[in-house]
Amino acid sequence: MRKTLIALMFAAALPTVAMAMPEGGGPMDGPEYGQHHGRAHFQKLDLTKEQRHEIRKLIGEQRHDRKEIVGKYLEKLSPADQAAFKGELEASHQKTQTQIRALLKPEQQKTFDEMQKKQAERRAEWAEFKAWKAQQPQKTQ
Repeated sequence: MRKTLIALMFAAALPTVAMAMPEGGGPMDGPEYGQHHGRAHFQKLDLTKEQRHEIRKLIGEQRHDRKEIVGKYLEKLSPADQAAFKGELEASHQKTQTQIRALLKPEQQKTFDEMQKKQAERRAEWAEFKAWKAQQPQKTQ
């Protein structure tokens, strides 16, 4: 059970880390970062714009699939384990966001804070939509 929980947490945290990477590359994209990082492998392939687009699309689909798999196994956990899992994920996410913000210059922090606020608003809208959608089948019966 503990191994499954750890695996779920790891799988769920990967998209957060991936989203933190800048679009055009970053300090970890160079050869000094090592050969084991996926972006370094793709940079060496000298991909066309279309190939990069398709690869991003595939990685996005993989991220979506991973989220569904995590959800499937999360449902099998007890409510207490689910709450603990979600709480630990949120704490980890907040820690990472705080660490990222600490690396930024003041003007970047302001932009980052605005981005975080907009993202929180989108999450709230999405939660509201999901709650609304969950009620729809009940109304048609």
